[in-house]
Amino acid sequence: MSERRETRSIGPDERRARLAVRHRLAGSARAGTAEEVAGALVALHATDPATVFLAAGARLAAGRDPVAEVERALYEERTLTRMHGMRHTVFVVPSVLAAVVHSSTADAASARERATLVRHLAAGSDYDEAWLAETERQVLAELAARGEATGTELGAAVPRLRAQFVYGVGTNQEGPQSVSSRILRVLGMEGRIARGRPQGGWTSSRFRWSLLPAHEDLPPAEARAELVRHWLAAYGPATEADLKWWTGWKVTDVRRALAALEAEPVALEEGPGFVLPDDLEPVPPLDEPWAALLPALDPTAMGWQSRDWYLDPAHRAPLFDRSGNIGPTVWWNGRIVGGWAQRADGEIVWRLFSDADVDAGAGRGNGPAAGLGTGLGKDAVRAVEAEAARLAAWVGDVRVTPRFRTPLERELSA
Repeated sequence: MSERRETRSIGPDERRARLAVRHRLAGSARAGTAEEVAGALVALHATDPATVFLAAGARLAAGRDPVAEVERALYEERTLTRMHGMRHTVFVVPSVLAAVVHSSTADAASARERATLVRHLAAGSDYDEAWLAETERQVLAELAARGEATGTELGAAVPRLRAQFVYGVGTNQEGPQSVSSRILRVLGMEGRIARGRPQGGWTSSRFRWSLLPAHEDLPPAEARAELVRHWLAAYGPATEADLKWWTGWKVTDVRRALAALEAEPVALEEGPGFVLPDDLEPVPPLDEPWAALLPALDPTAMGWQSRDWYLDPAHRAPLFDRSGNIGPTVWWNGRIVGGWAQRADGEIVWRLFSDADVDAGAGRGNGPAAGLGTGLGKDAVRAVEAEAARLAAWVGDVRVTPRFRTPLERELSA
């Protein structure tokens, strides 16, 4: 009989040391390319287009232009792909992982989305599946001829996209709805078309659409195990609940993927967790203080369901909206210690939390006076100031307003 190995405990300090390096946040760990950033985080939240660029900018080494770097990868070389993925959310993922995300997550979601659209069309119009299939054929043919097109341009070229149906028949939500956005959404979720370069700048969500080559169909269980392997390498240790929340899968699928990987159990403050089999060696404390200004919906801030090891529960209210979306955050040595925003004149403003914030729930201003009294000290304030200056330098004249506004972000930007 083999000797039973004692379960290793991994505390918050070690988790923060892992996060600093693996998420490319410590100065010495910063990345040289947008692909490296996306690969380190598995997927960049892309519901708000600005998040992709701001998340990359916070992690790229000095001298790299975040806008040019992300646009090169997304639109020129296509080594990054914008697609629907976990929790029905739009992400930017390394293109080499696109098939894994499709087969593990997006395919099942797109099948449900298509079935829902067919049901709504049947209830609120005379359009059937044959009509839908012909409309999609015309859209794909138009994109093949054009190369890329906006939704408006496709609507002008394919009259069927201008058709409407009655949504929510017999409910208090009943009303006319265009088929255009629904059809493009289904085709996007199925990986047949993708959002390309937008009209306007990098904060715009008015995307052009283009065709995607057919993705490889992987066995779903195999794809789920592969996605979890990448995720645990970046976010481990983590709990079943963390992984279930991040993926949106059933708990049985999470457990099967962990079992397929032979993930090693570890003990965390919040309960049992897991790491990859080759990731049990202790990670020493990072002898490098670091600060970061991360955007709303940043993958690090949104990476785990249980966040007490990097966010004081008393500071949640000002940082999240009512749907659970996190706003812009200030980090110091692996903890969220405040929030930031951009004002209408372009100034980057920030505030570090103090005990008074528990009652106030929001803050104002930035600078040393706002940081002192928090127990963080002048080094933290100077580091945050440097990060704010770095962010302001590359953002330039662009104004960034998060799609999901949070109490502290609203307060600071006012």
